[in-house]
Amino acid sequence: MRQIVLDTETTGLDPARGHRVVEIGCVELVERRRSGREFQRYLNPERSMDLGALEVTGLSDDFLRDKPLFRAVAHEFLEFIDGAELIIHNAAFDLGFLNAELALLGGSLGRIQDRCTVLDTLAMARERYPGQKNSLDALCRRLQVDSSHRRVHGALLDANLLSDVYLAMTAGQGDLSLAMAEPAMVRQQDVSLHRSVATVRVVRAAAEDEAAHAARLQAVQKASKGQCLWLAESG
Repeated sequence: MRQIVLDTETTGLDPARGHRVVEIGCVELVERRRSGREFQRYLNPERSMDLGALEVTGLSDDFLRDKPLFRAVAHEFLEFIDGAELIIHNAAFDLGFLNAELALLGGSLGRIQDRCTVLDTLAMARERYPGQKNSLDALCRRLQVDSSHRRVHGALLDANLLSDVYLAMTAGQGDLSLAMAEPAMVRQQDVSLHRSVATVRVVRAAAEDEAAHAARLQAVQKASKGQCLWLAESG
């Protein structure tokens, strides 16, 4: 299975009000392991950053001014994610922005959901930890994912953290397939187990132990007025 852990940073909170994507970060997982492939681009949003977005990301207008436009990286980005399962925290937010960017290109490239399936880790966390905080920061603390280096939000940084959070939340799901992939090993272990059970060492009681046991039974017989079941059965 090929999965892409994805995050974006934006100029604000609402694409319907003209806010744009300023960073895309993606981390590829193959069979629940990091492949080493990543996709990261800063983008010129052709507008200014909101003050709140600037404080969260640290990305200034001056820094973004010479970065490529979304249209320049769109095909490369879509090729990277095409056919994968996207893992996104609060997927509606990121998909809303990315689909708005695609729509600005004329709509011929469709929507992200036309190319990929989507798994929302926020919905997964809310189901698993109801009534608790389920932000990425909160999940890192709960699942002991080290985020001490996270001073500001960054799309690639957060995609890497989310990769660790997702793998921690779903730990153990790969065990069944691993076990099924090695039936010969399992059968050999079963044979070894049956052989070890069949070889039982028998230890006989010593004569003095048997005499002590017989004396104990006679005492029980006397105390119970002839009702000792062990002697009755042996007789």
